[in-house]
Amino acid sequence: MRIDDYLRNSSLASGGKIAVVAGGKRVSYGEFSSLSDRLATYLVKEGVKQGDRVLVFMENSLEAAISIFAVWKAGGVLCPINASTKSGRLAFVIRNCRPVAILAQGKLASVVTEAVAGMAVSPKITLTPPYDPTPGVLDFNALLAVDTAPAAPASQTADDLAMIIYTSGSTGEPKGVMMTHRSMDAAAGSIISYLDGRAGDIILTVLPMAFGYGLYQLLMSVRLGATLVIEKSFAFPYAIFERIRDENVTGFPLVPSMVAMMLQMRDLDPALFTSLRYLTNAAAALPVTHLARLRELLPHVRFYSMYGQTECTRATWLPPDELDCRPGSVGIAIPGTRVVVVDDAGDNASPGVTGELVVYGPHLMRGYWENPQATSCVLRPDPKSGELRLHTGDLFQADADGFLTFLARKDDIIKSRGEKVAPKEVEAALHRLPGIAEAIVFGVADPILGQAIKALVVSTTSALTERDVIRHCARHLEDFMVPKSVEFHASLPKTDTGKLSARLAAEMSEQTGSAP
Repeated sequence: MRIDDYLRNSSLASGGKIAVVAGGKRVSYGEFSSLSDRLATYLVKEGVKQGDRVLVFMENSLEAAISIFAVWKAGGVLCPINASTKSGRLAFVIRNCRPVAILAQGKLASVVTEAVAGMAVSPKITLTPPYDPTPGVLDFNALLAVDTAPAAPASQTADDLAMIIYTSGSTGEPKGVMMTHRSMDAAAGSIISYLDGRAGDIILTVLPMAFGYGLYQLLMSVRLGATLVIEKSFAFPYAIFERIRDENVTGFPLVPSMVAMMLQMRDLDPALFTSLRYLTNAAAALPVTHLARLRELLPHVRFYSMYGQTECTRATWLPPDELDCRPGSVGIAIPGTRVVVVDDAGDNASPGVTGELVVYGPHLMRGYWENPQATSCVLRPDPKSGELRLHTGDLFQADADGFLTFLARKDDIIKSRGEKVAPKEVEAALHRLPGIAEAIVFGVADPILGQAIKALVVSTTSALTERDVIRHCARHLEDFMVPKSVEFHASLPKTDTGKLSARLAAEMSEQTGSAP
């Protein structure tokens, strides 16, 4: 199935039902489909052809949701760009994927203008109000106001390229992950199945729809015929929690930084979350102590720990009934797929042995856009069956029952005193110390140790000292795993997806020195 069929089908089945709640607007499936038809018609009239790339550069909003489906209805390839993207990165993406059009938020007009400056061929630009009148720029709302016939679909199949979504580029230039309609449909269907998704669900998302975790909230909601409540950010948590109560939200996707903020709030009323049926976490591992406290706060809510990558959307999930006995696990392969931990030779690793996670299934990316060398490094055939599999670059262990525990990115492993240290193990110990709200660990060059372990933490109490933290770690960790230094900060740097970033933390530490 193609992803744009989700909206067509739900509009036909439940045209009068509320599809999206955003920015004070409540839009039915019939209205949502009609608005995306109008924008798709414009895109086709402006020359968008099958396979052409179209950038959507917006904050979470109704306009972003309309644009996403309009691109697919026009036969185009969606390139979602996070609203915080600066002109330099945007210019790289434009040069790399050569979009024919950019649908952008008016407030981001200056970023777009700076990015395309000097380009021999500039994409057509459409902006949402308000923005300063600019020659050649079309008004988004004016296009939606024109009552036009739906764009006639071209010859389209589920194997067409649906999306190019760019990686963070933390270890080099960003890479464009290519996903087909078929692979995205496989991922969405699998996630819906284990979450027990229902047409009656009301999902609230603050996660940017420019990234996979946030985008799939929209896709799954539309496929189900459910209702999606779109919020721009988690900057004001209590307002979001009141929104959950007022909209009777049943599903709420989280990232660890959001959980940390929740748990720091005093007198948080569990009654705000009475309607919730499930919570999910997929962006990064959630500290076990945070998970325990969250479950104490909301005992009626089913919690799903998950693991995934942009290159496959999602790879594993932990059935909520397994949380009590496997709180640190990310579970088993999502339905319809397979995951295996392999050793350096590519053979299956024994239970308890650390190795790289490889992923099989219909949800894998097609490859990296115009980068066959990078593609061949991560998409490789199984040496025995020849089946294509994704090498994640992440280190895992599987227990005797096949349940998986994430240890670290291969590149993040710290080599200290001749031993290999997984940052996650040290971070887990730090989170067991009362007063630690967030923590991140990385290695720094040391002439004697090779790499010394450094910890950056956010504390909820001014009484905690570096000596306290190191003593705590010495009681819970082997000697070679104990941090040599600890820095206290008011907040820790995160990626646009809400993950704590070791690279950014190391850069911040270099800039601030040892000052708290």
